[in-house]
Amino acid sequence: MSFRPLTLEEGRFLVKLARRAIEEYVTKGRKIDPPPDTPEKLLKLTYGVFTTLETYFEDGTTELRGCIGFPQGVYPLARAVIESAIAAATEDPRFEPVKPEELDNIVIEVSVLSPLEELKVRSPKEYLSKIEIGKHGLVVKRGIFSGLLLPQVPVEYCWDVITFLNEVCQKALLPPTCWTDEDTTIYIFEAQIFKEVKPRGEIVERDLVKEYEERCKSRSSSTYSI
Repeated sequence: MSFRPLTLEEGRFLVKLARRAIEEYVTKGRKIDPPPDTPEKLLKLTYGVFTTLETYFEDGTTELRGCIGFPQGVYPLARAVIESAIAAATEDPRFEPVKPEELDNIVIEVSVLSPLEELKVRSPKEYLSKIEIGKHGLVVKRGIFSGLLLPQVPVEYCWDVITFLNEVCQKALLPPTCWTDEDTTIYIFEAQIFKEVKPRGEIVERDLVKEYEERCKSRSSSTYSI
């Protein structure tokens, strides 16, 4: 991973801050401020941030419960995590707001995003060599439509690059092959990702390239054709 602006301890702080923000808001209706012990770096650095919530089951499996964030830096990291965490718990239109009784069964993940980089290509086929599963997230834009998928998404589903591009087009409510059109713009970004192993448990930094190799190694290599 080339984008690693934070230490593991700083990442752990952000995940704990996200949990505290969610718990205070869901149980008391109160939006917290960054606490006095917030590392100075987290009060100054400005990056895009997403907070992801998953329901954790006894067998160790998880299921998405909410994910909202900022594709680009609009707040310092500590404030961005507070805002995105509360939004993921209460404003994701795909889910009902998180209830207090769910808090013991939710794992929290914080993704810190690098600045977006537009991919300029002479032919859409070039995307296939420029996008790396496990390293890149994608943003697609065409006119008023846009969609974003975090880099962990294709890893969790063992997608190849073409599937990743098709899916981000559909996320933008565009045809799956929108990325082959000249009037579509594709951006890539990286993410440093910190996650609870279980609710209120150990917090680790994810290595998506390693996860992809381990999770998807049984899949045959893809043959690209467009």
